[in-house]
Amino acid sequence: MNLREELCAYGRRAVELGLVIGTSGNLSVRDGDRVAVTPSGAALDRLTPDMCPVVDVEGFLLEGELQPSSETPMHLAIYETTDARAVVHTHSMFGTVVATTMTELPPVHYNALTLGGTVKVAPYATYGTPELAAGVRDALAGKRAALMANHGGVTIGATLEEAFEAARLLEWLCEVYVRGLGVGRPAVLTEDQLAAVVERALNPPRFPRR
Repeated sequence: MNLREELCAYGRRAVELGLVIGTSGNLSVRDGDRVAVTPSGAALDRLTPDMCPVVDVEGFLLEGELQPSSETPMHLAIYETTDARAVVHTHSMFGTVVATTMTELPPVHYNALTLGGTVKVAPYATYGTPELAAGVRDALAGKRAALMANHGGVTIGATLEEAFEAARLLEWLCEVYVRGLGVGRPAVLTEDQLAAVVERALNPPRFPRR
């Protein structure tokens, strides 16, 4: 599967899982100095490979008739400052709720470690602007996910599959937190508790053979 086909496949999944609605959200995947990105104003579940433009890391259009997503500057800023090879930006329900009401998503479940622990919320800025790109870049420092105030979420990965699974996990963690608030005050894991999870993962139990 080539880069453009990957974008179409995961674009459809993003819509099916409710991570995006309408023409919101965008995805990109990098190969060397080339970045395939979803086009501006297109529904992600109706994409065909030829609709997905390819730009270089400086933002110059290399292939495609359609304009790249307006959030392409944010994607390129992420590629410039992280080891990411794929970026997924969503407008998912619970992620947006958290991004609209909080300054960070605390680690209420140990799976938050997969995203780097506490997920930061970047300050609000108009979509597609250098200010938004800079805020997201800062919020992602040392992380695999960030939220954008009054906007949505962004996740990164070494592959598009990894970035997409991070987006699913981010939405799940946000839903756990939001639904937890309906019952009481969600307990937040301490640094010691999170460190113990890391230690457990590095030294899993060994079961003896008979």
